[in-house]
Amino acid sequence: MGDEIETSAEAAEAAAMPRRHEVHADPEVEPCKDIPESVSQTPVAQKSPAEWAYERLILYIQNFEEQLDNEHEVAMGFAGGETGVLRIEGMGFFDPDMITFYGSDSMGVKTQLIQHVSQLSVMLRALPKEVEREAPSRIGFRLAADLAKNNEK
Repeated sequence: MGDEIETSAEAAEAAAMPRRHEVHADPEVEPCKDIPESVSQTPVAQKSPAEWAYERLILYIQNFEEQLDNEHEVAMGFAGGETGVLRIEGMGFFDPDMITFYGSDSMGVKTQLIQHVSQLSVMLRALPKEVEREAPSRIGFRLAADLAKNNEK
């Protein structure tokens, strides 16, 4: 324990602040950025498990996309079962506890996965961008912009 004394308000604020920490073997890999104000302005205790999982997934997807070249797009693989890989084209949540992912599978078939937050386990993957597109699709940045816009209300 440190010698710092916190007021009850400071202790409550610290308890409501989300924390994140990560370390990578490769020093060139950028860790996720600080949590944006649009996410941290509402205390975690006031968010549903679905909303809180959705916000954090957006941050991870956006960070992953920042590390991709123009020849790759983000996709996700799911643990357990034979769900395969989903090219991420959209994402949402349904309070209090459901997350949904929209996209297409490796055969280009339109796909939607609906998952309870207690079952959430995803692996982000870099897939070659779709041939007919000039630029890679970056869903993480669109999701983050929507998140910031919705939290301004």
